Amino acid sequence: FAMNDRTNSTRAALVTGASGFVGSHLVRRLIREGWEVSVLARDPARVADVLPQLPSPAIHHYGGSADSIQGALEASRPDVVFHLASHFVAEHGRQDIEPLIDANIRLGLHLLEAMTRAGVRRLINTGTAWQHYLDEPYNPVCLYAATKQAFEDILAYYVSAGPISAVTLKLFDTYGPEDRRKKLIPVLLKAIRTGEVLQMSPGEQQLDLVFVDDVLEAYLRSAAWLSENASLPTGSFAVSSGKPVSLPELVDVFSSVAGAPLNVVWGARPYRKREVMLPWGSG
Repeated sequence: FAMNDRTNSTRAALVTGASGFVGSHLVRRLIREGWEVSVLARDPARVADVLPQLPSPAIHHYGGSADSIQGALEASRPDVVFHLASHFVAEHGRQDIEPLIDANIRLGLHLLEAMTRAGVRRLINTGTAWQHYLDEPYNPVCLYAATKQAFEDILAYYVSAGPISAVTLKLFDTYGPEDRRKKLIPVLLKAIRTGEVLQMSPGEQQLDLVFVDDVLEAYLRSAAWLSENASLPTGSFAVSSGKPVSLPELVDVFSSVAGAPLNVVWGARPYRKREVMLPWGSG
């Protein structure tokens, strides 16, 4: 690797998915804690917009090959790679197949190949609780969850065959500030402001919602665990609140905060195919 000015005590990280909700929060947290952070992105300009505090040399372009990633690894010399990049759709169409494969399998495979060549040993991967429909050891809720499992299986090969140590964190629903996704809590917050009508399902499902700071803590503890247990090759952990809440209970909380009931029409929308009624581990 090329030499730089990093001291022996400075930790270095390479992050994928840095323009996303959890990824951008993770980059900011790592910077606050003194890490030297680089990111790998298909669209460096988007990362620069979301994370203006990152200098441009720290943003590396993923050009669709392992070689482009290897260059980023050799430039950044990370102690840990945090792999958060993904493509999510709850119910896929034909147009979603290639993006799901590209983001959730091909990018990760290129990353593992480049790590092996560059001698980078520690990876924290991101999975989903949706890999465990009906509380089963493996039963994907949707194609997105199936692609996450496919990459986890590929990761198992690289861990077994090479020097890579890995942790997979399986996330439940996340929430927190600066969330621009079309997720439930941002939708409820918008409804408080606008008074718009929300057409909901019958609302019998239980939700496991994890605040983003708790998710970040899981990533940092996993990085420490990998550093302290180099001889242990892999592990998989759920990142859960442990306190499921029903959809009507959540709406009631927001109504209480707003000081007025939200305009919700229950049963106006059908459940999705393979709707998760109970979170993994709560059955």
